[in-house]
Amino acid sequence: MTIFLALLSSAMWGTSDFCGGTLTRRRPAITVAVISEVIGLAGIFVAAVVAGELTAPYGYLGWGVLGAVAGTAGIVAFYEALATGTMGVVAPIASTGVVVPVGVGLAQGDRPSALQAAGIAVAIVGVILASGPELQRGEERGKAARPLWLAGVAAIGFGVVFVALDHGARTSTLMTLVTMRSVAVIVMLAIAAVTATSLRVGRADAPMLLLVGVFDVGANATFAYASRHGLLSVVSVLSSLYPAVTVVLARAVHAERLARVQLFGVIGALAGVVLIAS
Repeated sequence: MTIFLALLSSAMWGTSDFCGGTLTRRRPAITVAVISEVIGLAGIFVAAVVAGELTAPYGYLGWGVLGAVAGTAGIVAFYEALATGTMGVVAPIASTGVVVPVGVGLAQGDRPSALQAAGIAVAIVGVILASGPELQRGEERGKAARPLWLAGVAAIGFGVVFVALDHGARTSTLMTLVTMRSVAVIVMLAIAAVTATSLRVGRADAPMLLLVGVFDVGANATFAYASRHGLLSVVSVLSSLYPAVTVVLARAVHAERLARVQLFGVIGALAGVVLIAS
């Protein structure tokens, strides 16, 4: 059951990312992000009420706010990168954000295993191979590079979120998530107001937006359950496979094609993430 739930979290995260990126091809990234975050917030808040976590000590607040700021920057950059770039390249690059908590662990005295050190090297090489052809488009070089650096911003943002969740969860996992999503919604609404971005969406967008929000919350829930009832090392590796789902969906639905060197790069980046997570 633990292995199934970990794989299910990967499937839901990967599908949510694909749908969010697809929606952003016709709607502003901030619009997609804020609506899906509201849906996710509703689910997490209900879970916190049922679990009686609303009265938890407030040690999670600071970490929740940090996670919200980093997560907002990460998700908006990620959706924009997915919408304007090649999903099969963007998703693996964004997943390398796992290097951030590894780096924080090093600063706190942790020592990575040989597998993790190898994973960092493999992931870097994979990103370079996957990104190279995107940067060799002559006159379109600047346009082609934008999704790549946006994916890099997303990676850093997601990595900081992992660190914030780790520290906030020492007080309350659910309330850390409630705080993160609440602050994120407020920040996104402020950005939408300042930039005069419309939050209106078409009726046809509603099912996919609901799927993004529900799957994101569902993935968090299944990962949390699996990590509490199984080996964290195994659960982390299986849950880190979500970019592969996004890549497969992009190929099947949008008919994305990668050059051979990019394919090797994507596989390398994913392999590196798995090694780092292990």
